Amino acid sequence: MRIKNNEVAVYAIGGLHEIGKNMYCVQYQDEIIIMDCGIKFPEDDLLGINYVISDYSYLVKNRKKIRALVVSHGHEDHIGGIPFLLEKIPEIPVYATPFALSLIKGKLEEHGILKTTELHEEHEDTVLKFKKLSVSFFRTTHSIPDTLGIAVHTPLGAVVFTGDFKFDLTPVMNQPAPDFQKMAQLGNEGVLALLSDSTNAEVTQFTKSERFVAQSLHNIITGIHGRIIFATFASNLYRVSTAIQAAIDTGRKVAIFGRSMENGVDNGIDLGYLHVPKDLIVDADEINKLPPDKVMILCTGSQGEPLAALSRIASGTHRQITLQPGDTVIFSSNPIPGNTLSVNHLINKLMEGGANVIHGRVNNVHTSGHGGQEELKMMVRLTKPKYMIPVHGEYRMQVIHTQLAQEAGVPAENTFVLSNGEVVCFGPNGARIAGRIPAGDVYVDTSGTADVGNVVVHDRQILSEEGLVVAVATVDYKYKRVLAGPDILSRGFVYMRESTELISQAQKHVYHVLRNEMAKSDKPKESEIKKAITENLSDFLYSKTERRPMILPIIIEKK
Repeated sequence: MRIKNNEVAVYAIGGLHEIGKNMYCVQYQDEIIIMDCGIKFPEDDLLGINYVISDYSYLVKNRKKIRALVVSHGHEDHIGGIPFLLEKIPEIPVYATPFALSLIKGKLEEHGILKTTELHEEHEDTVLKFKKLSVSFFRTTHSIPDTLGIAVHTPLGAVVFTGDFKFDLTPVMNQPAPDFQKMAQLGNEGVLALLSDSTNAEVTQFTKSERFVAQSLHNIITGIHGRIIFATFASNLYRVSTAIQAAIDTGRKVAIFGRSMENGVDNGIDLGYLHVPKDLIVDADEINKLPPDKVMILCTGSQGEPLAALSRIASGTHRQITLQPGDTVIFSSNPIPGNTLSVNHLINKLMEGGANVIHGRVNNVHTSGHGGQEELKMMVRLTKPKYMIPVHGEYRMQVIHTQLAQEAGVPAENTFVLSNGEVVCFGPNGARIAGRIPAGDVYVDTSGTADVGNVVVHDRQILSEEGLVVAVATVDYKYKRVLAGPDILSRGFVYMRESTELISQAQKHVYHVLRNEMAKSDKPKESEIKKAITENLSDFLYSKTERRPMILPIIIEKK
């Protein structure tokens, strides 16, 4: 990749052809502005993986050019990767809105890097000025407080990143409406490129206001007579606020479960977004002493996460809460792509336990935080970009979004459906694709270790699908003899008691491989013998079963 001195480069390190991992960069000469740094939740086939982050190697290599990381809002797919980035490049100053900043501080504290990080609070009127670039912000609405769009001002015009947005004209919690005037002002001043949220590019109508859902939820909660378990994202303070207000109105006490939910409520109270009477929140011991119609449990786990509070309640492994017949569980969220099976499984378990479950758009207990097609076209009309790059969405969503932009006046040749790592350069004479930078996936496992690696994940997939076969033998290399074994052990491949003939034949194959390999040389290499055993045994087992388990040869040498 080569960026000319008079060009502005734009690229995504995550967030394209996917939902999550949002991370977009604007580069001009020796300055880089990073916009958001998120995670992606793993698909079901990524066994043992907690979440996926981006490959930051290009930024590490160009760390001296980075001027700031600016954050649009506090959702995990926009801030979850920040600790991992700062562990590699600790000198990056981070700018975020008040609520996002409180969430980021919690993450940095967990990673032990809070005290070494330069943090700044940003607002809609904040202007960051650097030698060649500057950054301003404009107010939007989403499903979380303090959401901003970001404008990076370059010599060729502004690169505008919408963040996640919808046009909610009646937001809750005293949040202001979108600042259409500022968006239009950017358009009049000249927007070089618009990077716009594509999540709901397939949705034809305007997205419903949060206030509509608040009223619907209030009506549902008012009509419930048993215990209520209310599950939503911890960061969705709008939904948390609605649940708390409904509890106040119906005379219920609220118990909070899940560390992220506790932190979210605490941050909301500290920042003045949540107004909670002192005696409203009770601990687990107290709720068991109250009548069911006086209890609301506010918890995490609406995405079916196995370790979250709701999953443990459903499976009967929660230390403090046992599911009771007559409980009503409200899912005030929609499944993130990839989580649908987990959520459906959780709903089934809850219903098997005797709970009534309310979920989905049909019950009006959730609305999206992302704008539909008409809102996406309105954003294009307001900002009047010269070039359009759909971001934050799967491939089909990006394609549809470019078609919407063309309907709103952007020439087809000025729209770019990019993939992660693909660099588009804007110059005085037009735009060009200027190559690629590294932008692969990095896996983080349950221990918090980053970069588990594709090989490890592949091995886990084989173990889960095909099983494991261990071949153990004791050998004497000096006299080229097999002293003991080979023994064959199967785990997750075949049931050994019912497969004695197959196991016996496998032992013979391994024995002959050992004899042949030791006869080839006076000093046989153990690595070559193991490779030969693996290849031969794998082919033999496939010929008999049409399955390829993982082969683990263990050779014990007589000294």
